[in-house]
Amino acid sequence: MSGEPLLVTAFLDHAREHAPDRAIVDYVDGVCVRRSTYREQDARIRRVAGALVALGVRPGDRVATLAGNHHRHLELYLAVPLAGAVLHTVNLRLDPAEIAYVVEHAEDTVLLLDAALRPAAAPARAARPGMRVVVLDGEPEPGELAYEDLVASGEPLEGPPPRDEDDLAALCYTTGTTGAPKGVGYSHKALSLHTMAAGLADGHALSRRDRVVHLVAMFHANAWGVPLAAFMVGADQVLPGPHPRIADVATIVERERATYLGMVPTLAVDLVEHVRRTGTDLSSLRALVLGGSTPSRELIRAITEDLGVPAFQGWGMTETSPMATFSAPEPDATPEERIEQVRTQGRLLPGLRWRLVDEDGAVVPHDGVSRGELWLRGPWVASSYYRGERPEAFTDGWLRTGDVAAIDRDGRLRVVDRVKDLIKSGGEWISSLALEAALLEAPGVADVAVVAVPHERWQERPVAVVVPAGDALDPGAVLDALEGRVPRWWRPDRVEVVDALPRTSVGKVDKRALRGALRAREQKEVL
Repeated sequence: MSGEPLLVTAFLDHAREHAPDRAIVDYVDGVCVRRSTYREQDARIRRVAGALVALGVRPGDRVATLAGNHHRHLELYLAVPLAGAVLHTVNLRLDPAEIAYVVEHAEDTVLLLDAALRPAAAPARAARPGMRVVVLDGEPEPGELAYEDLVASGEPLEGPPPRDEDDLAALCYTTGTTGAPKGVGYSHKALSLHTMAAGLADGHALSRRDRVVHLVAMFHANAWGVPLAAFMVGADQVLPGPHPRIADVATIVERERATYLGMVPTLAVDLVEHVRRTGTDLSSLRALVLGGSTPSRELIRAITEDLGVPAFQGWGMTETSPMATFSAPEPDATPEERIEQVRTQGRLLPGLRWRLVDEDGAVVPHDGVSRGELWLRGPWVASSYYRGERPEAFTDGWLRTGDVAAIDRDGRLRVVDRVKDLIKSGGEWISSLALEAALLEAPGVADVAVVAVPHERWQERPVAVVVPAGDALDPGAVLDALEGRVPRWWRPDRVEVVDALPRTSVGKVDKRALRGALRAREQKEVL
């Protein structure tokens, strides 16, 4: 064997040689604004890499992006590693102070940003006055460089400087609801193996026959690993722009005859409603992959039956690059079995290992009933955070995910809650996720979150925070709909009706904010 290192830049070489005429397409507000080929994109990527080296970027330097989903951001996915540096994709939905924190923590030497995001980046730029700033679109302001000038002036790089496969290629910060964001560094080897796993038939199953729409934010956990996988296999890539509406997404899929689309369930609900209303043709999709939270039965049924599109679910974390499991139904499953199988988090990808550990540290069996905290390890699973924060999240090379789960005898994972979101009432555990799933089946419920509130007698009790599907909602009818679905003592003490649930920067329900709001309301009522 040659012993050649696994570097993500090899995907660029492969795309140039084997898929030079495949397309990269940009949309803005539902309108196509640019079409290019892999051959053309390859030339730009190599010139940008050369320009970064000319700016003084050295191997191992962190180079930040603060940008939406467009071809320039896609170019940087490979241009920064080609320059030998570490791509730090900054979450543009963080508040300016948090952006400043992660940029300072990573010690970024260059920041490439969309012009519209200058205000969000202002504190970060003030904290790091020596950091070079490149504006990706529009005219540069004093102290900035123009990205297209880098493209025009850069001396093309044919290959990266000497790099080891264990050197970092990318860096992303978690958006957890406790404490400051934590950095997760991805090595070339980790991303290379993760990308290959994404191409497996029991993964995203991407191939050169695909036309991929990148709706998942490119700042979030490597955009589920799909951009690199598309480069690897030579799939067409379609970028919907910085703030696509669901109508724009549907139009793009129809016009481009897209075959692959990933999104969170809340957006999928909007997509289903839009297609029902407009009749937009999504029949080209071979896969609509859901992630971020467990989809409801009704949503999966609507995607598969009303839209005629196969639905899947992927599960993972920032700490797992992010893909760890994938849920595909069995070919001989009945329609109802298919729905239940997709609602699980699926089977573990080859190359990874898992275990379930109870409160006493004992490993629990995979019988579909026994529950424990999910621990993971493998070549693309973090074994520490960047700069070593929170060492208690790791034990002997295992990542302690914080998810409470069960694994059945067929190897399917079912996440039942987060450790911090379990509700302990009278010494017994209540799963907030299971209760939410049951409440979503109640008539008139569009969205729901269940959180614990302190209780003088029972220690904690559940409260349901519900978004109505229509103008009116009967809280009593919502609770009555739980009869026979969950144990009677799981029944929430009350239902709070709200217009919308608070969400984190990556679209997950912010239960910490909900608990704080309920606590503040109760204190106010006491006063």
